[in-house]
Amino acid sequence: MPTYDDALALFHEWTKTESLRRHAYAVEAAMEYYAEKFGEDVELWRMTGLLHDMDYEKHPTLDEHPFVGTAVLREQGYPETVIEAILGHATYSGVPRTTLMAKTLFAVDELAGFITAVAYVRPTKMEGMKVKSVRKKLKDKQFAAAVSREDITQGAEELGVELGEHIANVIAGMQARADRLGLSGS
Repeated sequence: MPTYDDALALFHEWTKTESLRRHAYAVEAAMEYYAEKFGEDVELWRMTGLLHDMDYEKHPTLDEHPFVGTAVLREQGYPETVIEAILGHATYSGVPRTTLMAKTLFAVDELAGFITAVAYVRPTKMEGMKVKSVRKKLKDKQFAAAVSREDITQGAEELGVELGEHIANVIAGMQARADRLGLSGS
């Protein structure tokens, strides 16, 4: 099975833009937090978060993403649990989210992007971020308008975690990796 270093090299080969890299790192950080919380394989969950959008730059259409990337992962020997989770994060893939890993990936993906947007408008970035400020921004439909609030709500429900607690968990995961995300305080 590939290692985290293998996954990182593959990710860098496929993903060149800094914004998409930072998104993947944010999702990875949230997956790491939840893997530790749930007592799961932290390295495997980190790799899943890291690689979930690896093909998006080259293959952004609904016909190709995440199907091209998961075909590459399958060829390289990644476990089916990783591939199923990545397929399941795309609601249009037809792959149900049946595993805890798949439910978690879906739950953290949009929320990590949203929390990143919130951090960008705060002088202290991730430092001191509170659930209340994220909830307030979620109500503002014009803020980070491309982020699906429905997916955020559905993700927390599927995961079985109250939305406020889920937001707090993702914030904590991202705060632990704020330097890597370029979101450490002023």
